[in-house]
Amino acid sequence: MVQEIEAKTALNKLNSKYLPYHWDLNIYRGCSHHCVYCYALYSHQYLQTNNFYQDIFVKTNIAQVLEKQLSSPRWRHQVVNLGGVTDNYQPLESQYQLMPQVLKLFTKYRTPITISTKSDLILRDQDLIYQLAAVAPVNIAVTITTFNESLRQLIEPGAVSSLRRLSVLKNFKHPNISLGLHFMPMLPLITDTPKNVEEVFSQVSSAQPNYIITGFLNLRSATKINFLKFLQQNFPHLYLHYHQIYRGAFVNRGYAHQAYQSISTLRQKYHLNPYHPPLEATPSQLSLI
Repeated sequence: MVQEIEAKTALNKLNSKYLPYHWDLNIYRGCSHHCVYCYALYSHQYLQTNNFYQDIFVKTNIAQVLEKQLSSPRWRHQVVNLGGVTDNYQPLESQYQLMPQVLKLFTKYRTPITISTKSDLILRDQDLIYQLAAVAPVNIAVTITTFNESLRQLIEPGAVSSLRRLSVLKNFKHPNISLGLHFMPMLPLITDTPKNVEEVFSQVSSAQPNYIITGFLNLRSATKINFLKFLQQNFPHLYLHYHQIYRGAFVNRGYAHQAYQSISTLRQKYHLNPYHPPLEATPSQLSLI
């Protein structure tokens, strides 16, 4: 079910001091990528439905409410993250085409952004993103968890192939745009295997991203229920192992430490930076503010 709604606000303030951005914007509620590890499943409880994958809500007035916030004299041109809860480039975006309107406003008000996506639909808006990068910093992060297409279809059945996502990193080449890979969440004993990690790092290194961030699956509330059900159906031999690896929502420290040691070695081998670069304006951009 697709339902059009009107948003009261476009930008949501984030208070975490650990994130490289200050605000979050989501055009859609719900996501048809159907990732079995999705951490945002809980968000649909406020919309009186629990079908996050099929009940998609579209904020059709997003551009109007966004301009009200950006045009305010109180706006401080802080970094906005697009895609913190749902992917703004999920399949419905090809129909509604709301992102071009949003990008034009960020350009108009010279606002730095970071976009997180699992879709190559972002290439449709390449020219608009280049226009924004001329006046404000831009970061684009693509999530890739595996290049094993059979496995990818199992854990992210509604998203495009990993090779199509890699094409995003290869096609965006602009001095004012930083590019990153989110190799996350890593699924213990499924996508964190040495073979899978090396294949991802090897393939992605050819695109020369500015950084790569890794992180393990967290098992909280609705995510835990959904993922453990998936595990029982598709990897029943791993079900008990997960109860040993996880203590509550997080991977135990011993397991994580060993995995990150191996990942660190591969980072060095493929020259992949683990740190998200700060989104700082260039001198020419600063002169425009």
